[in-house]
Order: sequence, then structure tokens, then C-alpha cells
Amino acid sequence: MPVSFSNALRCVVICAAFLLLNSIASAAEADALAITANIQTRHIPFLTVIDPIYASSTSDTIVGYTRCGDSALWTGHYLAAEAFRYNVTRAPDALASVKNVIAGIKALVDVTGTGELARCLADASSPYAAGIQREESANGIHQAPPWIWVGNSSRDQYAGVVFGLAVAYDMVDDAAVKSSISDLITRVIEYPRGHNWTTQNGDFLPRPDFIATFLAVGRHINPSRFNGDTFTEQFLLSTGVGLPISVETQNDDSYFKFNLDYINFYNLVRLDPNTGITDSRNAYNTLRAHTVGHQNAFFNVIDRALNGPSPARDAEAAMLLEQWLQRPRRDFYVDVSKMVNVCGTQACQPVPVPLRPPTDFIWQRSPFQLNGGAIGTIESAGIDYILPYWMARYYGVLSGLRVQSAAASSSAVAPNSIASIYGANPGTTAQANAQPLPTSLGGVTLTVQDSAGVQRAAPLIYVSSTQINFVVPDGTSPGAATFTVSNGSTSVTATANVQNVAPTLFSMNGNGMGVAAATAIRVQAGNSQLQSPVQVFTCSGSTCTSVPIDLGVDTPVYVTLYGTGIRNASSLANVKVTINGISVPVSYAGPQPSFAGLDQVNVALILSLRGSGESNVILTVDGQTSNTVTLNIK
Repeated sequence: MPVSFSNALRCVVICAAFLLLNSIASAAEADALAITANIQTRHIPFLTVIDPIYASSTSDTIVGYTRCGDSALWTGHYLAAEAFRYNVTRAPDALASVKNVIAGIKALVDVTGTGELARCLADASSPYAAGIQREESANGIHQAPPWIWVGNSSRDQYAGVVFGLAVAYDMVDDAAVKSSISDLITRVIEYPRGHNWTTQNGDFLPRPDFIATFLAVGRHINPSRFNGDTFTEQFLLSTGVGLPISVETQNDDSYFKFNLDYINFYNLVRLDPNTGITDSRNAYNTLRAHTVGHQNAFFNVIDRALNGPSPARDAEAAMLLEQWLQRPRRDFYVDVSKMVNVCGTQACQPVPVPLRPPTDFIWQRSPFQLNGGAIGTIESAGIDYILPYWMARYYGVLSGLRVQSAAASSSAVAPNSIASIYGANPGTTAQANAQPLPTSLGGVTLTVQDSAGVQRAAPLIYVSSTQINFVVPDGTSPGAATFTVSNGSTSVTATANVQNVAPTLFSMNGNGMGVAAATAIRVQAGNSQLQSPVQVFTCSGSTCTSVPIDLGVDTPVYVTLYGTGIRNASSLANVKVTINGISVPVSYAGPQPSFAGLDQVNVALILSLRGSGESNVILTVDGQTSNTVTLNIK
């Protein structure tokens, strides 16, 4: 039986949550642009991408750089991201960035003096050079004043560069860019080709898929130079590109191999002049079948590029990108072994993206990994967000106009849930002041057409030039839905995936992260009518932090979490809440009676939570997992 809460206590949090609806940020272009700006400011000290080391986990002072050994690989990925950005936005700064990154890759070839691709380079006089030399000594440090460069480049580095150059060649319609890429891709491919498809560490020879990809890109960009295969290449390619893929998909060891496979097949399949089920298509299908359930946004958008639209896959890609924004950018240690079901040494199912251990590029790490990270002093670049984001924009998975939950960045919404639509720009601002909510507000209407073709008017909460908050109409059928915003003179549309349940939790910071939008009470054992409020958070301006909750033996504490997309759960038994990885009893999950679209979940704080400190709170409804918020348990 749900514990009762006083109206005054409920209003403190619920009213605050509704005020926050007007400030929730969309997982969209602004996030991608901010990440790019940070990369250009902090991650490219020597022409290519490397990651900064800070003085401490709370400091912004850079004391060194790391991950130089994979700089060529990630600079190639970054070039692809900026090329897609330019194609989508036509922004002059995106074009300038593409040119700068190409110049950085050219420097990796020029600096060696032999045509070999360097892993990275650094200014020899830089205070960061000594640390890079220590970290990369096993790969060989070479002098080319004023630079030092790291050698022993593997096929991984070549694959990243070829991927980026091929994307930029097709995405950027600038003659100077195309000319520079044509020259550069020829130099990059000709070095291993001229050495019997080996690099310094000799790792090309067994891989016909890499060789086939590089030759396909070469023929596409510079056909006069790559117009025929040599006898050696014909022999190496005779085994077929599928053989190494069939071996690799036997297990998930060295998971980064799949990222390399996907960037290769992105070019190999799309550039294949033959249609139908070719050798490359068969090999890709084997790769896709193995990884399709891994909840990987980058792999999903590549599959969109090669196989066309799929509502379920595309909605998952959008959701995973939104969840990426909930991740810390630094390498704080993470161990989720108490938060997820464990099978042997790994998670039984893909770990939710916000909880996955930190890394340089999340999509090249196993989604079943339980722990990893360090002390929070290394900042990842964020290419694992901007590359799939801009690809998703280019291939139509995302648009400038988008629908998401009002509680957190989740593209899935549910009937009778509170949602937001961004980018509609109806040119007016208005707030609903009473319930039932109106279906016209400030001259704006929103119509939802569901997967069954039925149109319904959406109740409106708030309208402004940047966002609209509304309730998804009751009875909306699951599946892809179209949302049409009209202001009398113009109409714009967006699509989103509607599910029976789409649980998201409000946070007091208004972004679906941090301390939960929640109330708590302490109850006298034996007399549930004797209740007293328990403080859950404290706020200063727009920033809210948790307040430790003291658990008593004779005075149990109950918490109500506020969210949306929860009420259509198949049964209370299928509503699960974990705090610090520990399951807690759920006594109620359903509508909050005072506000349209708002749901609440009542849970008991069990004594085994004592001493948990700042703890992740995760809600699962009918197998659908919410965003992560926090409570502090003393």
C-alpha cells in the first residue's frame, strides 16, 4: 500500500520538476558543437587528436597528454565527424576544421620522411613531450626537428585515417579539399602496398578485408593510380574478406576489432560496384549478426548507411546517443558488478551506456565490461558522440527537430507521458495555467499521428521559441509516430518512437542526471500515520546537490521518485528499482494524481543501504531501463 505524502511536501518537488521542464537541454546539435569546441581547445596540441591529463580529478590545469599511440586512428574518426558536420550544416568553421585535420594527417606522413604513417607527433620543445616519449617508448621515438614522432604504426592507425579521408572526400564538396585528399590517400595506401601490405609491425598480411577496403577507397578517389590489383593482391584477396570476420565473431575478445571492421565495411560495402549478396556484403552480414544486440550507436548508424531505415534500430541509436551525454568525460573508476546481472566475468546483457566504464571511444569497448577507469584525470575527446551524431543527422536518424522525454534525454516516449519537442520555433511563449491542459496554447497546436494512422491533439504544457512541452495523447499506438507542430501559418514535423513504457526519472538539476527529484518521509514503526519529512536535496540557484538520508531501525524511510512513461507497466512486479546496485521494495508505480503525465514510484530504503553514500538509482519497467539519478544514503 503506498505511503501517503502531504500536499505541501509533494508540491515542493513536483512544482520544481515542472519548472525544470522549461530548462531541460536537448541531446542535439548544441552538445555536439560544445564537444567539438573542447576538442579543438584541449585535444589538438600538436595537429592531431590526443587526450589531456589534468593535475587532479577536479582541476582544469593540463599537466600532460596521453593516448598518443592511437592519435592517427582517432584523428581519422574526428575528420569523418567534421566532414559529416560540414555536409549537414554547411558551416564555414566545419570546413576550416576539415582542412586543419587533413593538414594534421598529412603531417603524420610528412614527418617520417619515408611515406610511413606516424602514430602521432609532438613538438620536441613542449613540456608535454617527455611524458609522451616515456609512454610511447615501446613503439619507437624518432627525431625530425622540431618534431618527435612515434612509429610502429599498425593497420588500426591506417584504417582510421583511410576511413576519415574517404568520408571527407565524399562529404565535402570543396575542390581544394578533394585534391588534397586524393594526393594524401594515395600516399597513405601506397606505403603498405609498396611493402607487400605490411607495416613496421607486419600486421597487414593476414587481412584481405583491410587490403580490399584500402584498394576500394583508392580506386574511388584516385582510379588512375589504383586501376588494377597486383598478382600479390589477387592472391591475398583470393581467400575472401569473410574469413577473418568469421574468426573474429567467435568471441568478443579484443572488442576494438569490431570497430575497425565496421569502419572498413562502411567503405567496402558502399563502394562495391556489384549489387546483391557479394562477398563483402556476406562478410558484413556476419559481423552485423554478431553485434546487432550490443547496443552500439556507431554500429547502428553505419548499418543505417548500408541497409537503410529501420525504426527500431534507428530509435535505439538515438536513445544510446542521448544516454552517452549522461557519461562523465573523465576516467573515474567504474564497477557495475553490483548493479547488473553478472554471467561469469562479464555482464549478462549490455551495460546501460551511462554506466559503462570510461574509455577513449565507447563503441570500441565491450558493452559487457564490468569495470575500468582510473582516478578521473584523463579526459576523453568525445569523438564517440560527435561522429555517430553527425552521421545520424546525415542519414536521417536524427533531425534538427526532435522529440524526447521531458525528464531526461530519451527519444522513446509513452502514451500519457510528458515529452518535449525541440527546434519547432513556433515564435511565441505561453504556459498552461490550469488542468485539464489545453490542446492550443499561444496559437500553437501539436498533432500526433501514431503507427496505426490515427491522429490526436496533444495536451500542451508550455510553448516557447526553443521547445514545447506536452503530454503524449492517451491511446497513442506503439511504433513510429509523427509529431506536427502548427502555429496557424506554418507546420513542421518530427518523428519519434512510442513505446508502452518509456521510463525516465526527473532530476533536480533538470537534465536527468544528479540528485533525483524526489520526496522522502520517515514513518513511525507500527503507526504509518506518524510521518515526518526527510530532506533529499538542497539547491542554490539552478544547482542542486543531495543531502544524506539517515536510515532508522524503528523509523523506516520511504522515498517517492518522480518520473514519466511509467504508468503503463504490465504489473507492479515488473517494476524494479536498484539503489547502489541493491534491489529495494517498490510499493507503488503509477500516475501522480495532481499533474497530467507525471508518474511516481514509491520505494522503501532498506537498512542494508546504510553507508552507501552517493548512490545511483536505476528504474526498470517491463525490461526498459531509465536514466540514472542519485540519492545519498548516510
